[in-house]
Amino acid sequence: MTTYNQDLQGDKKLGFVLYLVGELVMFATLFATFFIFVQDAIDPTPTEVFEARTVIISSVFLLSSSGTIHFAEKAAEIQNRKGIAIWLAATVLLGLAFMGVEIHEFRTYYHEGFTLTQNIFLSSFYILVGLHAAHVLFGIGWMLLLAIQLNSIPSSIYGDKQKIFSYYWHFVDVIWIFIIVFVYAPYLI
Repeated sequence: MTTYNQDLQGDKKLGFVLYLVGELVMFATLFATFFIFVQDAIDPTPTEVFEARTVIISSVFLLSSSGTIHFAEKAAEIQNRKGIAIWLAATVLLGLAFMGVEIHEFRTYYHEGFTLTQNIFLSSFYILVGLHAAHVLFGIGWMLLLAIQLNSIPSSIYGDKQKIFSYYWHFVDVIWIFIIVFVYAPYLI
């Protein structure tokens, strides 16, 4: 790889890290909003709304996908295209399973009468968790694009794309851990 290409890849990684910092600020704002409005939540309270089973199942799917994307990244480092395809497919399936559980959770809450406009606690909850789900959905689309590009671009360029995507996917997983710890857990334990 030439010095120009190395500089270009370095710039892309730096640009993406700066993008993630912007995302972090956005999620921090939504967490702060949730913390402010959950304190005075009545009719319903978080304890009346949240269900541990769906949080546990969705967490198993999403956090497992962090392991499979790590294996895809390791396969990319040794230019093992079959390994990349297998681990990328596993990550897509786990992401889709997470989305299925999230859609079921939101649908259940809606049918129980816990709607977006019922109170400000629910509004801040749906926006925070819904935005996270939108990031997972975007990541699934990104993985499908990576799968399409797997055999059509040089391995060195693909490896950099895979690494940048891994940063994104791990970021989404870390945000989910914060959601578990600070949004769900205080009202489920």
